Amino acid sequence: MRRHTYAEAAAELRVEKRWLQRNIKRLPHTKKGRVVTFSDADLERIDQMFHHEPSTGPLAVAPASTAGAGAHPMAHLRPLPSRGQPVRTG
Repeated sequence: MRRHTYAEAAAELRVEKRWLQRNIKRLPHTKKGRVVTFSDADLERIDQMFHHEPSTGPLAVAPASTAGAGAHPMAHLRPLPSRGQPVRTG
């Protein structure tokens, strides 16, 4: 199993070395003494943690259909009243 240094991992993930160092507590890694290394599996998990697939648009994996979509899931929400006015419930 290959172990990557901060510099090698940053190059592989296409991020700044400093980003890895700042976020090390949230990232999978191995630490022996003061030496931090990343396995290939660690790099894959980091990539998955920050991977984002678009949900709409031409690059969406499954474009949202507008036909028969029904009401918006937040349609029941109403804005708060201005300051000093009582809040109506119901």
